[in-house]
Amino acid sequence: MSTYVYGIMDGDRPDPPGSLAGVGDPPHPVRVLRAGGLAAVVSDCPEQLRPKRRDLLAHQHVLAEAGADGAVLPLRFGSLSADDDAVLAVLTEHAGHYRAQLTELDGRVEYNVKAVHREEDVLRLVVSEDPEIRALTEANRASGGGSHEDRLRLGELVAGAVRAREAQDGKAVEAALASAAEQQSPGPESSGWLVNLSFLMQRDEAAAFMESVEDVRRNHPHLDIQVTGPLPPYSFVRAVPAHA
Repeated sequence: MSTYVYGIMDGDRPDPPGSLAGVGDPPHPVRVLRAGGLAAVVSDCPEQLRPKRRDLLAHQHVLAEAGADGAVLPLRFGSLSADDDAVLAVLTEHAGHYRAQLTELDGRVEYNVKAVHREEDVLRLVVSEDPEIRALTEANRASGGGSHEDRLRLGELVAGAVRAREAQDGKAVEAALASAAEQQSPGPESSGWLVNLSFLMQRDEAAAFMESVEDVRRNHPHLDIQVTGPLPPYSFVRAVPAHA
């Protein structure tokens, strides 16, 4: 059976509670593997593991319990090794890499920020800001809707203005929040979002970061901004270098 890995912590840290349960149905007991001065928080991996809500929450809960007393390098859901021996070999071989990251990420959390335009609000905005769009809109309205060519031209102008506004707003959100965080990382590409960024900060700086988010909301009321956090710093755990 494969070994499911939740995260890596300093080898001197105590084991998580013996009752701690991980992924699977029924949940698999969590255990700790130690080597190279490090400890990996693991469990057996259930067959046909899927990103179901129950297992996603179990993954997060294990990391929260393991990180209650110190830094843990969180691995993403579905991180597997062939067996316990493979995990121990990785800890031993790359101990320096993982220790350095434990130091870098100690006391830090991640916030993910996504933003999308409120469609009606951004349409009103581009019409008010662009004289050509505004004039053509008024002309079409006055003529009962305008010709097919006029409507097509208006649609092209609006679409171009919205795309330009997406780029402008994306840069504005990133610039406003980057100064309130230590690092940032782009989230997975997905359609629909003009911003999908993760930010790293000290846990005690999270309140100031959220104040910056509220400032962005006030200054950009045409944006729908969603914030998820605090999270373990998943996006800032660096893979072992290929040459290591």
